[in-house]
Amino acid sequence: MKTEKIAALRNSFDSISHLTEDGVEYWLARELQPEFGYNRWENFEVSIWRAIDSCKTTGVVCEDHFREATKMITLGKGGQRAVKDYMLTRYACYLIAQNGDPQKEEIAFAQSYFAVQTRKQELIEDRINLIERMAARDRLRESEKKLSENIFERGVDDAGFGRIRSKGDSALFGGNTTQDMKNKYGVKSGALADHLPTLTIAAKNLATEMTNFRVEEKDLRGEMPITNEHVQNNHSVRNMLLARGIRPESLPPSEDIKKLERRVKSEEKKMIEKVQALPQDENSGKKK
Repeated sequence: MKTEKIAALRNSFDSISHLTEDGVEYWLARELQPEFGYNRWENFEVSIWRAIDSCKTTGVVCEDHFREATKMITLGKGGQRAVKDYMLTRYACYLIAQNGDPQKEEIAFAQSYFAVQTRKQELIEDRINLIERMAARDRLRESEKKLSENIFERGVDDAGFGRIRSKGDSALFGGNTTQDMKNKYGVKSGALADHLPTLTIAAKNLATEMTNFRVEEKDLRGEMPITNEHVQNNHSVRNMLLARGIRPESLPPSEDIKKLERRVKSEEKKMIEKVQALPQDENSGKKK
């Protein structure tokens, strides 16, 4: 996501924040709905309900963070009607973002905006980059799981899957084997992909998805035909990167993604501890 887009979204989210008379920051769901990229209230409310369910599983008192309220809307002929709304703390907004559509740019931004305790641009950008890398790793994990299932159904065991994946890595990294890249990055344990930058993770995922597609389309069977297919796909992805001046084996490693996941959970815990509860009087708010 571009810096300009992040700045625009940050200003937009800032502009609709409120403070209660007790100084508790909150947002109103009806005002957040378009900022989260939802056109219909009914769809956005589903994300709110999911977030409330998530809140319950953490043992946090939901009423401290989700409070039903009412909002007066103007009808076509000038009349007014009361509709349901919600007062939401920063933690509530974060949970809604976590349960929203991850394909929406607004949701990716909101996850970061509400997760950090400061609105500093660079921290929000760092958090977005972290989320994008974790999402890329999850996609690769799923595509590799699917490849494992595909080749097992076609007569290849776990050891064969390991060989196929290793030869694919060698094709992608210009002859460097999986172990070569681990040595290069100083990886002593765990998967190589946990230490790859987002771009390389995405490249591995594209090659794996291509292999899955071709294996299913052509009903390839046996280790050798599937290996050849996977190697060709990784070569194709590598050539595409080389054409743009990118050598995947030369990109610097990234922080162990397992450590990043632990850090995210730790930050969420700190956020819960710091966010103040909504006051009992739901009509005590004023615009910030």
